[in-house]
Amino acid sequence: MKKSQIIIYAIIILSAAAVIVILATGYWERFFTSEEEEFVRTRVINVREDASSGIADFNETMIWADNLETKIPLAPSELAIAILNKESEEGLQEEQFAVYRSGSQIYITFFSYDERTRRYRRMWDEPVLATRTHTITLFSQDIIGDRNNCIIITGMNERNEHTMTVLRKNPNQRADDPYRKIAEIEADGSIIIQEVTRPLAYQQGITSGQSFNIAVNRSDTASANIMDQIETIYAFNVSSGQYEQNRVTRIPGSQIEQRQLRELLSGARGVFENFISDLWYFVTPQGTIDTNQYIYFDPDNREIIFYGDEAQQVFLWQNSSYTRLGLYIRTQNMSINTLLRFIDIELESLDSLRLRVTEDVQLRIVANTTWDGTYRRAGNANTRETISQLHPAIDAVFDSFWGRIQFNTHGEYSISSGGSARSPSAEGRYIFYRIDNYSLLELRSAEPRSNGADDSRMVYTVENVAGVMILSRVRIGLNGIYDLHEPPITLTPVTSDN
Repeated sequence: MKKSQIIIYAIIILSAAAVIVILATGYWERFFTSEEEEFVRTRVINVREDASSGIADFNETMIWADNLETKIPLAPSELAIAILNKESEEGLQEEQFAVYRSGSQIYITFFSYDERTRRYRRMWDEPVLATRTHTITLFSQDIIGDRNNCIIITGMNERNEHTMTVLRKNPNQRADDPYRKIAEIEADGSIIIQEVTRPLAYQQGITSGQSFNIAVNRSDTASANIMDQIETIYAFNVSSGQYEQNRVTRIPGSQIEQRQLRELLSGARGVFENFISDLWYFVTPQGTIDTNQYIYFDPDNREIIFYGDEAQQVFLWQNSSYTRLGLYIRTQNMSINTLLRFIDIELESLDSLRLRVTEDVQLRIVANTTWDGTYRRAGNANTRETISQLHPAIDAVFDSFWGRIQFNTHGEYSISSGGSARSPSAEGRYIFYRIDNYSLLELRSAEPRSNGADDSRMVYTVENVAGVMILSRVRIGLNGIYDLHEPPITLTPVTSDN
């Protein structure tokens, strides 16, 4: 009897302990919570545009962030486009915003962590004006000045108009209406947030700051000149909690022969791309040409090359969308896949362009004012010399561990492991360039590895010692250049005697 009592007591104690553990961990909630609330990562989707929605190089796969995952899986008919993770205002949990496409409409949704159930919940969905997936950017910024970031979605619609949707956290803190639209604008011209410098007290969290205006350019329908525009300034109204029209100004455009202008801006495939296919120098605020900063548009090779501060950046030209006065281009850095650059080009004259550049580094969207401004066509006199700097290529043959490698002046290389140039074992394109104080060589194989390895694009630092090039494999990241600590490759010049 005594033994049975001990067993009973032991069972009671173990049962009580189990109940305590279940209550403490919240495991009991699984019996009362629907399966839809499970914390599951969604799949990563590469979004592609239809032919009707823009000019795209369909041989290129649009690479999106490898962390494009939602806190709760989207429906099968919903395709994720952009993700923004941010800390909650309390700083306790991470909130998430996701832009997704469902049918022909683009929406934004909000995932918030529920302390009661200890799970993420999908709180709210709202349509946005943008409809073209490859033009969409999602970021947060305190444009009101109350130290609370608004959620901003920019992009383009099917009419080739720029769009902007601005969402602000609901001051009433309603769970069914957590964010409210305070601005929703579409225009056939540019839409720009006019930032101003805020005082040190704002930076230190002591006071609020001045709100930013939104400048919107639209065509002047009353004018016969296509280049004439109407600028509308929208300012934040504290009373209504909305951005409202503040003032309107007419901006006369350049006088360009209208027939030629209409041909350039007709939206016909390739016309404007071919027009900007050239070298363009930056024009300083004083109106002088800065030959140390320029951009080269190369639509044939689907590349755009930026040169400034003695460094060259090569971007893949992924796709284009025509606008009323030019082109909106999405590009991807050749070396850093997560660095996207969006270029809004407007025609100023037949020899000048106005550019606005924003960057998406998968951490935040930033305005890259380094490249903003007016650019003037270099002209035939200087083009040949500068392009040779933009495409640093050599005509030389080297022996190496890989075999005999030959570089030609067209930016192509071939490697012949057996010494015969007629049957190369590998070939592709190459480019020499500089980042900071590093001389770099990038090899892009024409045939990606069949095993899926990411070796189709390799970057090496170059050290020249008595005519011999020593290559060290590196990786270029957002924070600099990282040595991969692989054995160096020596390229020994092949002379005519060899």
